[in-house]
Amino acid sequence: MPSLTEWKVPPAIQPRAEDYGFDLERALAAVVGLHSIIPPDAFTADTLGTERAGNGVLIGDGLVLTIGYLITEAETVWLHLGDGRVVEGHALGFDSETGFGLVQALGRIDLEPLPIGSSAAAELGDRIVLGGVGGRTRSLAGRIAARQEFAGYWEYLLDEAIFTYPAHPNWGGTGLISDRGELIGIGSLQLERDRAGRAEHLNMVVPIDLLKPVLDDLRKFGRANKPARPWLGMYSTEIENKLVVVGIAAKGPAARAELRTGDIILAVNGDKVANQPAFYRKLWALGPADVDVPLTLYREGDVFDVTVKSSDRARFLKGPRLH
Repeated sequence: MPSLTEWKVPPAIQPRAEDYGFDLERALAAVVGLHSIIPPDAFTADTLGTERAGNGVLIGDGLVLTIGYLITEAETVWLHLGDGRVVEGHALGFDSETGFGLVQALGRIDLEPLPIGSSAAAELGDRIVLGGVGGRTRSLAGRIAARQEFAGYWEYLLDEAIFTYPAHPNWGGTGLISDRGELIGIGSLQLERDRAGRAEHLNMVVPIDLLKPVLDDLRKFGRANKPARPWLGMYSTEIENKLVVVGIAAKGPAARAELRTGDIILAVNGDKVANQPAFYRKLWALGPADVDVPLTLYREGDVFDVTVKSSDRARFLKGPRLH
């Protein structure tokens, strides 16, 4: 993991203790660095890499909340504390629906956890801190810029994600801290939007309220204790009002059904779809993992139907191992 001295958030957007009614330094001390090692033969190694680094937030006794892609299939996890100490961790679980990941520290972390707040109470324009490991100089002061639906190309959908501005340069697993000093989200992505003719970078944050129904399951079982959604192993995006396949996961359901990059998805089970949210909702409404998914596709001038036997995404992933 890069040294904490290698970069800093620009001084103009660093949070100042006097601007908040809570102990800023104590809150930011709960944000830790996270470095994970993934086996080269892991399913996600080619797309996400074999070394991943980001942030996490201490939410309980040695319990660290992060964004799931940092620890998916990790065989080794290290937690880097703001004072330079390093503690080994164990990847407890990952929830593909929300995107949250959970790590248990295997050594003592004598820091005060960040209290969990309510993301539903956050409003547009609210003052926030996006906390990164290393304290104030690696964190930024910002505002909530939007709350809206977010669809990801990897079969992922949030009914209402939180978007913050300005964007944190090391966004993965950052802690979204409210003006009450409570954790209200975990950083996932950096996105760009057009604002008055110029590009503006935002962070997409997973709201903390989505954690509450699955936290106990993640601790006990490593995943939500309910039937898994059907997964196709297909990456899609919207191009000129069409839903286009832009990638196929090797050996996944879509690959077995011989779908191709460039295919245009017209319908699911006979119902037309033109965007990712509609596609995902119709897909998931068919039933749990292993359900047959009838698709209507357009390819090179031809319209045809194909049935994809869906699967549980978790079957393709290496489970966490406790050393």
